[in-house]
Amino acid sequence: MALPTDSDEIRAARSLVCEIGRRLWARNMVAANDGNVSIRVGDEVVCTPTGVSKGFMDEATLPVVSLDGRQLEGDHASSEIKMHLRVYAEDDSVRAVVHAHPMFATMWAITGQPLRATMLPESVVTMPWIPIAKYGTPSTDAVPDSVAPFVRDYHACLLEHHGALTWSADPIAAYLAMERLEYTAQITWRLRQAGMIRELPPDELARLREIFHGPVIELPARGLS
Repeated sequence: MALPTDSDEIRAARSLVCEIGRRLWARNMVAANDGNVSIRVGDEVVCTPTGVSKGFMDEATLPVVSLDGRQLEGDHASSEIKMHLRVYAEDDSVRAVVHAHPMFATMWAITGQPLRATMLPESVVTMPWIPIAKYGTPSTDAVPDSVAPFVRDYHACLLEHHGALTWSADPIAAYLAMERLEYTAQITWRLRQAGMIRELPPDELARLREIFHGPVIELPARGLS
């Protein structure tokens, strides 16, 4: 359902997009004008504008676009809005998408490897496996196409040579998933450098998923080398 762009729901989404942007910027998960955030409200999407630091956005000028990408209001939307719109198209329950370039997650994405997160109970029950979406030229349909296969079964993926993407039915949950992904990438990277990767045993992984109703995702038999 289309809502007036001055509705309470749209205004609340504008405020939250700016708040998430500031948090990404404050935690060094974006540099310069990098990254983008969107929140779906009915059949409209409030998103970040192109060429603006996520730490210095103005609620009043945030773009509002339709689900098919038509500009409805505000400044020009980021060219990467296609990636966000594809996530919404793949899963109607998603209400927010966050794209950032956190340091360790981005380094991991450059390696072209998925990230196995089975060393900490918190990761096992929330994000045990972060897949890698194959590289696509930014602003083209190649990026949405690479992300689409993961939307329904995951809440995050790495973007090869690009950064990371998270999504959720709740905007704050989408942002917190980015925090979780970056923490997991950082601790895994540092432990690999130290040669000390040590995963929880399979029986404990199964126990954690049973107790906390964690995602049922088939993990490769071997850990990261």
